[in-house]
Amino acid sequence: MTVTLDADLLALQEMRTAVTNAKEAQLRFMDFTQEQVDRIVKAVADAAYEKSGELGELAVKETGMGIAAHKKIKNEVGSKAVYESIKDLKTVGIVGEDKVNKVVEIAAPFGVIAAIIPTTNPTSTAFFKTLIALKTRNAIVVSPHPYAIQCTNEALKVCDKAAVTAGAPEGLIQCLTMSSMEATQQLMKHHDIDLIVATGGGGLVKAAYSSGKPAYGVGPGNVPVYIERTAKIEKAVENIINSKSFDYGTICATEQAMVVDRNVLELVKRELKKNDAYILNDEEKALMEKVISPIPGKVNPKIVGKSPQLIAQLAGIHLPEGTRVIIGLETEVGKNVPFSLEKLSPIFAMYVASDVAHAKELCLSLLNLGGRGHSLSIHTETDAIAREFALEMPVSRILVNTMSSIGAVGGTTGLMPSMTLGCGTFGGNITSDNLTAKHLLNSKRMAYGIKEVQLPKHTETQKQTEEAQVVSNVIQKMGSNDEVDPEMVKDLVSEIIKQLSK
Repeated sequence: MTVTLDADLLALQEMRTAVTNAKEAQLRFMDFTQEQVDRIVKAVADAAYEKSGELGELAVKETGMGIAAHKKIKNEVGSKAVYESIKDLKTVGIVGEDKVNKVVEIAAPFGVIAAIIPTTNPTSTAFFKTLIALKTRNAIVVSPHPYAIQCTNEALKVCDKAAVTAGAPEGLIQCLTMSSMEATQQLMKHHDIDLIVATGGGGLVKAAYSSGKPAYGVGPGNVPVYIERTAKIEKAVENIINSKSFDYGTICATEQAMVVDRNVLELVKRELKKNDAYILNDEEKALMEKVISPIPGKVNPKIVGKSPQLIAQLAGIHLPEGTRVIIGLETEVGKNVPFSLEKLSPIFAMYVASDVAHAKELCLSLLNLGGRGHSLSIHTETDAIAREFALEMPVSRILVNTMSSIGAVGGTTGLMPSMTLGCGTFGGNITSDNLTAKHLLNSKRMAYGIKEVQLPKHTETQKQTEEAQVVSNVIQKMGSNDEVDPEMVKDLVSEIIKQLSK
């Protein structure tokens, strides 16, 4: 008789074994010096960077999303750029000392980290999370997206081989290879998991928050981009189309809707055409809406990370040759307005703003629909307007005169290179930062006494005086009845005070 083992049980066992191995390895890793840690991290970053192109191709082949050459760039950011940003960070032992106030800061790892990886950026996110975990002497157990198991696992094999060769304990880097939602859910609740870093769909992020474990999660990024009237239109449109078409729009910080000042609308349209963007007519827009969102309020997963040509084919629309981005003119914002949703594909909504105040209203509506806390992009030569948006918009990143997709992750800006972008309390997250190594550290503080505090002394005389005052007040309230025995009242008050002080 042939015995068939239950796939879910096998996945659960794989998860439990992975956590056990990671825990044992992390305990050994605790004894490593800063020099040993840094050597391991550099080796992993170098190996990941070297395989960026190969793994980019594998990611596209497995997921069917994005562009291999662009995945390569993301892998390079997730490896080399991340390494350069954290290489000098002290993460072992005493990492800071305030000699004036006599406070010593000591770094301690969290332990074992559960990392949830998305299908849109599977290999680059795996590199990034592994590097920041190893830099802080943590172990990592990765749960890949079901549609990206092979490429995520291969990325982690590259990291693991480089780490062990550089002297890391075997078992620090673990990957779950069996697609199981139950195993992922149980991973996040496992007693030996100390932190969850969840990058993915809203359901998984909510599950991470409700697991009972500390968790970093990220919200959606329905990013508006405002082209203000003083912007350098030619450069602004070039940046926007380059950003929107990058890896077919799979970075969560990619622009989703253009808000164009009416005074420069015709200039913008001209530049859009020059940059191979196609503006749909009314009939084509209606067809595209059905493809974007067949079910009201939900984006069709078949368009995510796909080419404009494939998406147009789904809608029965013919595009000019070389089209990079599809644009639909829109006036409304809402769950039932497909073009206003976060589409994670080379499809744009375009709104026309009558002035700056109107532009802010449109941007706020788009953010409230599904992007609060994430990012906003603006192209302007008026710094005061950029600052006005920065002060008023409920976002964690305001990208000025750059590609939002790559700028938000630190590619074209001075922001920390990261593949996990916090949305702050605007978006229900604990941090508004670009997540990095410092977020995976406990900071212990040793503080010497430097101030003297004089505490008031409660003498027996004070106690007797207070009791006498209470007795006097009691007798006074009872009236002038001669039958009241002051000694009896005094004894009663003393007994009450004695009982209360126990």
